[in-house]
Amino acid sequence: MKTLGSILQLTYEYFKEKKIERSRRTAEDLLAHVLNLSRMELYMQHDKPLLESEINAYRELVKRKMKGEPLEYLLGKVNFYHCSLRLSQDVLIPRPETEILIDKVCAHLKKQTLSGKSAWDVCTGSGCLGIALKKALPELEVTLADVSASALDLARANAALNRVQVSSLQGDLLAPFEGKRADIVLCNPPYVSIKEYDQLDQSVRGFEPKIALIGGFDGLLFYERMSRDLPHYLEPGASVFFEIGTGQGEAMQRLFSASCWRNQVVEKDWAGHDRFFFLEFE
Repeated sequence: MKTLGSILQLTYEYFKEKKIERSRRTAEDLLAHVLNLSRMELYMQHDKPLLESEINAYRELVKRKMKGEPLEYLLGKVNFYHCSLRLSQDVLIPRPETEILIDKVCAHLKKQTLSGKSAWDVCTGSGCLGIALKKALPELEVTLADVSASALDLARANAALNRVQVSSLQGDLLAPFEGKRADIVLCNPPYVSIKEYDQLDQSVRGFEPKIALIGGFDGLLFYERMSRDLPHYLEPGASVFFEIGTGQGEAMQRLFSASCWRNQVVEKDWAGHDRFFFLEFE
């Protein structure tokens, strides 16, 4: 019977030969997932014989990885800003840049009195922004919203997994909030242009939901809609936080140049690219 250690070594060598990034770590993560062990436990049980059913389950994940499927979908989970989130191909994989966003948002809001204030996570996807915000600042009243019913189901499950109490609404952008007003809005909408989409890595185009990526011809469609509609949904002095695409900073300044907006700021990610846009409502 094949041992845990021998299977792990064979998979590592196979991944390395096929030029899979982080070959050893990927092999370890997949096997640990199948066996419900930590990576440390893999090496503590190096000589453990594997059942045929365990080997077959591992082989299936290896096959999927070789087709380019992202590791996060194979594992069905990801860690994000002190939260553990379940994932499916109904939602985008949360990126490290989005962790920067929530870190900046929390740092800004901690300066304010937040009790009773409402915060909306529009285009919530997995729920990563709203759930992380609620976990970090529990006095906020957080609502998650998405047009996708399957994404919203996953976001609700993630809220329960992280033991936070949030509300949820299904609908297109701000439509489900009709008649309501927010003190804080977070939004990471689709912002990839059609041209950019065609140039994305196959691991993105082949597996992540297209509806959550493309923001119209130039990537600005949802920001244009938000610039028109947001003023009808905000309390005086409300704060708005966007994640944006590389090079979209100037366009965002133009879109949100009306007199009702103040303190518009474009901030960059670790790579020095435009990535965040913050502003306040008069």
